[in-house]
Amino acid sequence: MPNPSQLLQFTQKCLELATEHVPPYSSRFSKRTFTQPQLITLYCLKLKLGVSYRELIDWLQEMPRIQEALGLRHLPHFTTVQKAFARLETSVWRVLQRVSASLVEGDRVAALDASGWDRSHASRHYTQRSKLKIRSLKVTLLVDTGAQTVLDLHVTATRKHDTQIAPGLTERNLDRFHTLSADKGYDDSRYRAWLRARGKRPLIRHREFKPYDQAANARMDKKLYHRRSLVETVISVLKRTYGSAVRSRVWWRQFRELVAMCLVYNLDRAVKLGVSFLDRLLSQLLYSLQRRISTKPIAHIFLALVDRLPMRD
Repeated sequence: MPNPSQLLQFTQKCLELATEHVPPYSSRFSKRTFTQPQLITLYCLKLKLGVSYRELIDWLQEMPRIQEALGLRHLPHFTTVQKAFARLETSVWRVLQRVSASLVEGDRVAALDASGWDRSHASRHYTQRSKLKIRSLKVTLLVDTGAQTVLDLHVTATRKHDTQIAPGLTERNLDRFHTLSADKGYDDSRYRAWLRARGKRPLIRHREFKPYDQAANARMDKKLYHRRSLVETVISVLKRTYGSAVRSRVWWRQFRELVAMCLVYNLDRAVKLGVSFLDRLLSQLLYSLQRRISTKPIAHIFLALVDRLPMRD
């Protein structure tokens, strides 16, 4: 039997995670045709493949190994997956997203930053009722810089300042980091004092208004602070891989879609880092020998692969 592909590993890991934390059926009166973990995994596959609900079911017809991994006797109608996503509460997706961050071991150095996601189908009623004119969502991510996984996120359609979002976001995750890096947008003496009172080390750059601010920035650990840029890397990967706009029409589904997007990213990250070193080495050497396009000695290829491996304690 051929080795499992990354897509198959992603499916198995997602189904295993959902089975462990979500009950199989939402009610005792359920039809029990499909389980909730199966429907959650199908929606995650939709996000990973970047297809519509119709295309997802069409593609799965040509994927017998994926159907077997999901335990599907027959494929659902595309509206079944759509309605399951609308029915499952955001709290369920948040639990899965938070748990998925622990699939990859980090170094407990977190970083904080925000970015905007377009609302391709913004609800006109919601924007008028909230007296808003903006067409994007502000998404604040808390990322473990060692594993480059999303620990948690905050989504808002308002113009709330970063210093108002950060305390609530970090308070939910105090047990998951010991150092927090952030840019000048989170410069607030009360927030720094709040973190220090809880035994956390804030590496938040000061806006330079006085000599004290310049001195504080000069004393800051530059190596740890500049790991903040890894949040921008994660944001870039999310937008390039899964899209820079949400497709849902209703605002609460847009929030839910972003949480599911971070869940899929964490699972993808766990699968890619789970590939063994030997598999990477053999595949690179085999490719070079078969195609005969590399003039580098084998030792150089080996050293290049070692440099790309994640550092382990």
